[in-house]
Order: sequence, then C-alpha cells, then structure tokens
Amino acid sequence: MARYVMVVDLEKCTGCQTCVVACKMWNGLGPGIQRVTVVEKEEGEYPNVRRAYIPKRCMNCKDPQCTKVCPTGATKRDDEKSVVTVDKDKCMGCRYCMMACPYNARTFYKHEQWYHEEPSAWEKKRYKEHTEGVVDKCDFCISRIDSGLKKALTPGVDPDATPMCVLSCIADALHFGDIDDPESNVSKIIEARGGFRLLPEMETDPSIYYLPKRTGNEADKS
Repeated sequence: MARYVMVVDLEKCTGCQTCVVACKMWNGLGPGIQRVTVVEKEEGEYPNVRRAYIPKRCMNCKDPQCTKVCPTGATKRDDEKSVVTVDKDKCMGCRYCMMACPYNARTFYKHEQWYHEEPSAWEKKRYKEHTEGVVDKCDFCISRIDSGLKKALTPGVDPDATPMCVLSCIADALHFGDIDDPESNVSKIIEARGGFRLLPEMETDPSIYYLPKRTGNEADKS
C-alpha cells in the first residue's frame, strides 16, 4: 500500500496553464470538462503588488466527504493508492458529491459537445471514455499509475507512471510520489520545506501539499 500525494511549489508556478492543457489533451476532455484549474490572485498593496497562482484539482482526500454522500457507491476511494475515483457505470448524475466537496473540484458532464463540428483527432481517441450525465474529476491519472506499477515503475519518478500534469509542468512546480516512503521525492521535499493543505478545518486529510513562497533569505539558502 502507498499514499500518493502531489506537491505544488507556489514559488515556481508561473500560471502558464500548461498543466490544464496537458490534462485536457491526455484525457480527451471536451468543452465544459476541466480537471485542473489555476486560480489567480493578487498579493501585497500598491505599488508593491504581485500576482500569485494556485493550481487546484481534486484533493483525493484520505477522508473524503464525497464518498459519504454518494448514493450508488460510484465515488469511492482506492485504499491501496489513496486515490478517489468515480465509477461512471454507477454514477447516476445526482451531483451530491459536487455539493459535498469543499474544494469545488468536480465537473458535471451534461452532454456531448465539442469546440468544432466534430472531436479533434486527439479527442476521438479518448472521448468515448466520458459518459454523458456523470461527474468527472482528477484521479491523479490512476490509469497511468496502474499501468506503471504493473511494469515495476515508480510513480513520480518514472514518466510512464506519473500524472500528465506533473510531466508537463515547464517550471518543475509539481511533484508526485508516495508520502509513506520516507525516501520518496515528495517526502524529502515536505521534510525540507514543510507545506500546507487547503481547508484543514474540514478534516478531509487532502493529498495535495502546497509549498509557500520563501523569503529572500530562505531562497538564498537553497
């Protein structure tokens, strides 16, 4: 068993949206379906104002609220990998999970639609995986993790076993790995720099850690 987590370095994130595009392309997501978003906000006071970027996606919580309200059991947690998934054959589209999620991290796929008259070449390869009338969310590219583990690859280290958004990040702001392994990349990063998680008061134990921006002195030591 492992607990896979993602570490987001807010100091490095440039808000380029590459992770958003890579996710949509790899998963063949059509209009209206988005698993990754980048929230922009301003910090400081005039004239010393700067823009900050916060990548967000499903937190794949250890104690998720969404699984508790799903009437069909479609939303469930894979305890071996600590990833929350949606069984689209069981999802009835009630959207209770969307209301229960404190991170607003889910999308409802209303009906099949595309930017053009028909799906792009890339969308055609994956769009049939998306069922109308069900909920969609980030699952840490669990199909890539599963495929990689069968080949004895290490998620977060070997590209073929790592989420596509992590691979695509041009600023090296995203990291992925098993936090239960003290020698993993994410464990070492968190040990060195700490990190925080969103809405800790909800007690959902989310699997995404954010590294805050360091002061000038702290950055000089690294």
